[in-house]
Amino acid sequence: MTQDKKTNSYTGHRHRLRQRIFDHGVETLADYEVLEALLFYVFKQGDTKPLAKDLLKEFGSLRQVCFADENEVVNIKGSGQAVATFLKLIQNVNERISHDSAFKHKPILQSWDAVILYCRQAIGHKSTENFMVLYLNSANRLIKSETLHEGTVNRVSVYPRQIVTNALQHQAVSVILVHNHPSDNTTPSKQDISMTKAIVSALSTVEITVHDHIIIGPNSHNSFKQIGLL
Repeated sequence: MTQDKKTNSYTGHRHRLRQRIFDHGVETLADYEVLEALLFYVFKQGDTKPLAKDLLKEFGSLRQVCFADENEVVNIKGSGQAVATFLKLIQNVNERISHDSAFKHKPILQSWDAVILYCRQAIGHKSTENFMVLYLNSANRLIKSETLHEGTVNRVSVYPRQIVTNALQHQAVSVILVHNHPSDNTTPSKQDISMTKAIVSALSTVEITVHDHIIIGPNSHNSFKQIGLL
């Protein structure tokens, strides 16, 4: 097949896939077809199906592709910085949408499912442990969410003094602590429990309440409050 015929074939395929989405909805597409169609916006010409399938094979699922580390994406054959940047934009859009759903115009404790979704979007997909703090005002509305530390695959160090300092700077009345377990086993470890006690104790000296400590994973979560540890 000549180059012109190949180009026309790909162009026709792109048109048919876009028309299928328009007529029948994205939900009718397989994961590789969704990713293939997304990659149309990175590569203006050519067949994006092989790269879509390679990305899914490498990372395991459409969600994991969208939240993959950009350095790993760049190293996939046929990918590159443009694909990594595009996926990072998708990740950030998801995070912003979930942030607004969880926190905009309503107290945080009235939209708990949305809060969990936001935490998962923000750090639940990370391959190393991250520690995040949600700072709240007297009406339980979000002042700021802040990722303080990044650790290893199974450990993150947190300093209670820094959380106290930041909470005072943000004029927070209460906080919610969040950290992720990349393994998706969200059972609190002994270190998690002792760390939480130290943070609760430090914040109590300045009359700031810890509403909860959430351990988040790619597909599950655990609440210190719900299991009686707070």
